[in-house]
Amino acid sequence: MKQLAVLPVLLLAFSIALHAQDKKKLDQNAIKNMCGCYEVTFNFTETFNYSQDSLYKPSETKVDKGLEWAQLVEDSDDKIVIQHLLQVGTPESPYIVKHWRQDWLFENTDFYMFNGDNQWTYVSKSKDDVKNQWTQKVYQVDDSPRYEGSATWVHVDGKSFWENTTTAPLPRREYTKRSDYNITLRGNRHQTMDYGWVHDQDNEKIIREAGKEDVVLAKEKGYNTYVKVDDSKCQAAQDWWKEGQEKWAKVRTKWASVFARHQDLALEAKVDNKVLFKYLFDDENYSTSEQIDPIIERFIKKQI
Repeated sequence: MKQLAVLPVLLLAFSIALHAQDKKKLDQNAIKNMCGCYEVTFNFTETFNYSQDSLYKPSETKVDKGLEWAQLVEDSDDKIVIQHLLQVGTPESPYIVKHWRQDWLFENTDFYMFNGDNQWTYVSKSKDDVKNQWTQKVYQVDDSPRYEGSATWVHVDGKSFWENTTTAPLPRREYTKRSDYNITLRGNRHQTMDYGWVHDQDNEKIIREAGKEDVVLAKEKGYNTYVKVDDSKCQAAQDWWKEGQEKWAKVRTKWASVFARHQDLALEAKVDNKVLFKYLFDDENYSTSEQIDPIIERFIKKQI
């Protein structure tokens, strides 16, 4: 009789495990659905400001369009890596710009949280905190860190979405124009759509000073649409990646060794008056690990 009583418990455990596997597969498919060739529209507008300065000027509304190839770089059970490449110029004479990268890690416990002034604080979370969650780690064009956060993919009513709020540096469209705030609190939502996917953002522009409470300077809405087109339109970007993928694998390997130190990270803005991507985009002088590793190390501020 005891053996019969155990059977329903075993069946329930098996059913739960099977459901978890099915859910994870849905998660993986939603992430990989972001790969391919897309016509992208970037939309950003400042919605509210809370400045006490009567001369405060909000950021201009920004609308840009482009063609972007999202390359699947790594696809394993607990990690999916997607590299974005902008394809600009004419179809007859395209030019490729290495863009952002997103890594998705299942039940990741190691985080680098942006804390302003080119600094990231290392945070270790418990396994319970990230159970069934995916961390999205976003990297700059030189594969240095940008922002990351963990949340659960949701699949309901025919929709798949993931949303998280995390600290990040100023966006590229702002950091050369604005110095009145030093952190973007990014509310990110990635959702698959019938036409492709959308990156929906509700952001806050934050002033952070040591020993003081954060101050919200303004709020911003971002709505970036990725409309799927035939992969052949991004053939130039695909060819560019085939030629350069080995080099950028070496760059990622070096950064992975830095992150594996599990220490707070502070980076120099420039070395010898040159930003990091200017070095790494120089294929002639920075193509081997012997060339790449030392220059990345020079940008890491040494802890005292």
